[in-house]
Amino acid sequence: MTPAARSIVYFGVYVFLTGLVLLLVPNVLLSIFGLGSTTEVWIRVLGSVVTVLGAYYVVMGRAEATAFFKATVWGRSWIFVSFLGLVAIGMAKPPLVLFGVVDLLGAIWTWRALKMAA
Repeated sequence: MTPAARSIVYFGVYVFLTGLVLLLVPNVLLSIFGLGSTTEVWIRVLGSVVTVLGAYYVVMGRAEATAFFKATVWGRSWIFVSFLGLVAIGMAKPPLVLFGVVDLLGAIWTWRALKMAA
């Protein structure tokens, strides 16, 4: 497995596990990041979608799907920027940026691995 593929697989496992937490015990994660707890179904729906997204990352990483790797660099960078923007305009609390930081760091890892392979 190439370093870029490894970065995608590891990120996929992180995303999958985060999705499981959101699906099964969402308020645990929400409280850790200072976000309000909820009894609404939306967070569990999001958890279900996130688990599938994580599985996609794992499958695409194992398949060495370089085009997907490149797309995730842009996508994960956008997550950071959009979360930062939501906090900046007061629509979200600052701990949300921590989720974005993980995405940004993962994007940088993958980008560097792709550059080293080129």
